[in-house]
Amino acid sequence: MPRFEFTAIDEDGRERAGTLEAPSAERAAVEIKQRGLFPTQVAVEGVAVATPSVRRRPLVFGRVVNAHGLAEFTRQLGTLVQAGLPLLRALQVLERQERRPAFRFVIGELAAAIVAGEPLSQAMARHHRVFPAVYVGMVRAGETGGRLEVALLQLARFLEKADRIRRRVKAALYYPTAVLVVTVLILAGLMLFVVPKFRIIFQEQLRGAAMPGLTQAVLAASDFVAANIGWIALAAGGAFALRAAAGTTAGGRLLLDRVALRVPALGELRRKTAVARFARTLGTMLGNGVPILQALQVARDTAGSSVYARALDGVRERVQAGAAVAAALTATKCFPDLLVSMVAVGEETGALAEMLGRVADAYDEEVDTAVGGLTALLEPLLIVFLALTVGTIVIALFLPIVRIIQTMS
Repeated sequence: MPRFEFTAIDEDGRERAGTLEAPSAERAAVEIKQRGLFPTQVAVEGVAVATPSVRRRPLVFGRVVNAHGLAEFTRQLGTLVQAGLPLLRALQVLERQERRPAFRFVIGELAAAIVAGEPLSQAMARHHRVFPAVYVGMVRAGETGGRLEVALLQLARFLEKADRIRRRVKAALYYPTAVLVVTVLILAGLMLFVVPKFRIIFQEQLRGAAMPGLTQAVLAASDFVAANIGWIALAAGGAFALRAAAGTTAGGRLLLDRVALRVPALGELRRKTAVARFARTLGTMLGNGVPILQALQVARDTAGSSVYARALDGVRERVQAGAAVAAALTATKCFPDLLVSMVAVGEETGALAEMLGRVADAYDEEVDTAVGGLTALLEPLLIVFLALTVGTIVIALFLPIVRIIQTMS
């Protein structure tokens, strides 16, 4: 039976070397893993033949992992580390069970960085498309304080709550969007295909007689749509392109966010969502020992609104100059009195992180209520709008038919 030389990594990340007898290199690798080691090189004794695994970066279209997947990974990693499993071993376990190739590659990169002696936060910072600034900051704080598992579990709860709010807001907008799309398609079909056929009937039967004003207006609208359908489609595409282009510049994003915050109902929902996200991010960061200025910078980067990001720039500058957080928030005139009052109480009692968590919970509930109210308001309004638009066209086409029937009688 051949004898193999091997090098491997143990659970503490240290390199080990040794020899063993096995019928094949594959069987030797299995036996090495059964010893609790991670083989990096296996070769026949006296022969410099290694069997390293070649890692290839997969092609990625879109996101490597969504918010739900990242939260699930974070909770699993925190649970494994809390159970006493070394960080390297925990990452290797998660890498083996990960089904998304791109994310599996990222986890493997993290494990390789741990083997090379890098901190986990530093390895995650290189994958900024996967791990946002708040994520890296909390992991770094957990490493510094020796509470990585606690930081990971808190981060998992943070990500899960943020994902839950995001899903509720999106779900509330699905129905109105679908109704608007159906309404536009119905109107386009009526104006382009149905109304022109009725025009021919009216001209033949009425023989030049005047048609009702509502019918004339609908026919004129149909003529306009048919004659300018290309320009209408181009204008709609140009509006979407302009909106996308504006979102790529700082000034454009600021303008769009200001307009969005002024939209009735939707603006209030965006405002409450931004406040809840700010309070949750800042409270979680402070609870994990992150310095206040760094926590404010991370909260600023994850605000999700250029208006609030600019306001938080001012807050950070005032706090850096020695002002209290509550006073700095008041000066921006962007944050509600409840948040400012709770922050002031938290600063006085030394429980700022806890107070911010309570504010975030309160605004999460308000977001839930606002989403439910918005859905309850939009559904009947959109149904009435669809009924009025289609009903108006039907009535306009029905009036000349009544006159034709009267004439024939």
